[in-house]
Amino acid sequence: MTTSRAAATPSAPERTAAPAAASVPAAPASPPVAKKVPVTRTHHGDTFTDSYEWLREKDNPEVVAHLNAEQAYTDAVTAGQEQLRQDIFNEIKNRTQETDLSVPSRKDGWWYYSRMVEGSAYSIQCRVRAAGDGSTVEHWTPPVVEPGVDVPGEQVLLDGNAEAQGQPFFSLGGAAVTRDGNLYAYAADFAGDELFTIRIKDLRTGGLLPDTIEKAFYGLAFSPDGGTLYYMVADDSWRPYQVKTHILGTPVAEDQVLYQEDDVAMWTGFGLSADRRHLLVSIGCSEFSETRLLAFDSPEKGLQTLIPRGGHILYDAEPFLWKGVEKILLTHDRDAANSMISLVDAAEFAKPLTEQEWATVVAHDEAVRINGATVTATHMVVSLRKDTIERIQATPLEGLGTAAQESGVEPSFDEELYTASMGGSEFDSPVIRVVYTSDFTPPRVYDYVLPTAALPHGELLLRKETPVLGGYRAADYVATREWATADDGTKVPLSVLRRADLPRDGTNAGVVYGYGSYEVSMDPGFGVPRLSLLDRGVVFVIAHVRGGGEMGRHWYEDGKKLRKKNTFSDFIAATDWLAQSGWVDPARIGAMGGSAGGLLMGAVANMAPEKYAAIVAQVPFVDALTTILDPELPLSALEWEEWGNPITDPEVYGYMKHYTPYENVRAAAYPAIAAVTSFNDTRVLYVEPAKWVQELRARSTGTAPIVLKIEMDGGHGGASGRYEGWKTRAWDYAFLADAIGARTLR
Repeated sequence: MTTSRAAATPSAPERTAAPAAASVPAAPASPPVAKKVPVTRTHHGDTFTDSYEWLREKDNPEVVAHLNAEQAYTDAVTAGQEQLRQDIFNEIKNRTQETDLSVPSRKDGWWYYSRMVEGSAYSIQCRVRAAGDGSTVEHWTPPVVEPGVDVPGEQVLLDGNAEAQGQPFFSLGGAAVTRDGNLYAYAADFAGDELFTIRIKDLRTGGLLPDTIEKAFYGLAFSPDGGTLYYMVADDSWRPYQVKTHILGTPVAEDQVLYQEDDVAMWTGFGLSADRRHLLVSIGCSEFSETRLLAFDSPEKGLQTLIPRGGHILYDAEPFLWKGVEKILLTHDRDAANSMISLVDAAEFAKPLTEQEWATVVAHDEAVRINGATVTATHMVVSLRKDTIERIQATPLEGLGTAAQESGVEPSFDEELYTASMGGSEFDSPVIRVVYTSDFTPPRVYDYVLPTAALPHGELLLRKETPVLGGYRAADYVATREWATADDGTKVPLSVLRRADLPRDGTNAGVVYGYGSYEVSMDPGFGVPRLSLLDRGVVFVIAHVRGGGEMGRHWYEDGKKLRKKNTFSDFIAATDWLAQSGWVDPARIGAMGGSAGGLLMGAVANMAPEKYAAIVAQVPFVDALTTILDPELPLSALEWEEWGNPITDPEVYGYMKHYTPYENVRAAAYPAIAAVTSFNDTRVLYVEPAKWVQELRARSTGTAPIVLKIEMDGGHGGASGRYEGWKTRAWDYAFLADAIGARTLR
């Protein structure tokens, strides 16, 4: 679930048409029953008694024993799905080219890329020298690097498999290389708690420097001279709040704090400007922000604030030098709900906000959401969303913000529903990297030659399409845009995915997937695991519910705070559309969502349990009110801008109290439910689904099993490594497929 809580198939001869309940195995007689230790919580005159809050005691052996018992129960309940899980895992594996590599990206005279090797769980980071000075498009043509073929001069920067050896978990949280190419800093997580150990490798010798930084957060960057490393630190509530500087060769205990954010409701991060002349420190929430710049050519001036947070403007800034004048490209929501882009001389920010002169570059448009903008030496590149589709637009810098400004140019694609996003760019490059995908087009990597007078529309150069093995043909599948009608009349967009040969006879199974928070969009994108459901005759619906960003800023704002219930009713409307579509048997519909989408799963389970045969809630945020009422818990204070602050606002408290899943479990025949979590998850603590499952079992009047699947060595994304990831997805899909009677390949 983004920076806060964030989760997401050739003809066969027959399909299963059995009703959902027929394939759900009977649960063992005695699921784990946690003892009840009543704890009362009183806010705004309301008292809630929580019998299972003691399960939060992570170091309590009784808690660990209970969680292990839950997993044993889950294993017993789902034992009959083992062959189905293995089948789906093998289908994922057999469709994946296991020995593969990324498309090389050029930076400072080197081509950087990663390799995957069959049988290995983690990627290997590599590089090879680049030819030419980078002045022509030809110099930006990646070298031909083939799977399994040695590359002359290849240098291994980091082998994730070697790093992970003997560790219960491994994840690479970021890396940075000095401009001279000599030093490589990388951050590794060995627990799944997203706190990293930073090490620095001397690429000339292959040895590690003695500098080791523990418990860092995401974010790494070197100073231009390579002598200073910038990194982030999170506080005890897992909120990134400090930007620190480490001078290589000095004790880590002497590292200085460049910036510290004390407002518990604000998130902090940093990065380099596109031209790498500035360090940008970004502080913000979902409603306003603040950017501070450190100029590397005059560090003695310290951090300089552009627009203070008191201006209550949500913005991103990109500084660059144009014809000797320092410019700032602003993507902002000042009098522009969907955001717009302005060009401002840096000197203007010394004036009061009301007196500053901002030149409009991209005007506000109710039908277009501006996601962000960056620059190269010659062009502005904008990421925008129109008609729900994410796309890229390039405009020459010459004349930008004046009457002489040229129109933006978009690379064109053939499909109706697709995603085209930035895959990276270098400031002095004549090309930008674009990643393209759709629901049934595997990811393609293009280099887009930026438009010029001689090439007014630019040019797309295909560098790679991710291979899909096993006889995959995109023509065997269909994706359509449909619309459900919510209770208030709002039209909710749906992406409906199915096999092209599926009969519309009302007997098929269906799955509805949703998220709907933090303005995150569920954009079209290819997924190998999902093919296993589609090939079993499942109609897969992605519900683009309010709270997401698919339809612009208003779509997000209409599904947050005191409008959050729209997210849930939209999802139910999507379910009703599927049930009435003629494609499926209404008794064979499952639902899936993760993190904030897990809250969605919990809410719809309470509101309409009869509409679902099964629900898979991945790392579900189901005890949201308890969490947000305690600002000491990870991320809680940061959530106030998304859900409201129930501590100070009784209306918010009352509103949340009526939808949070844990507190609204009722006497009802709940469907088969799997709550999937990880012991070391710091975004949604394991205790939330652990408590929820206990309450569901205690109150359900039905007989369908309710299970807790817990990964004891995993984080928010589950266990580490691609094979474990495939096993996790196979488990989730097998649980759904079994419950909705979709076990057999067509």
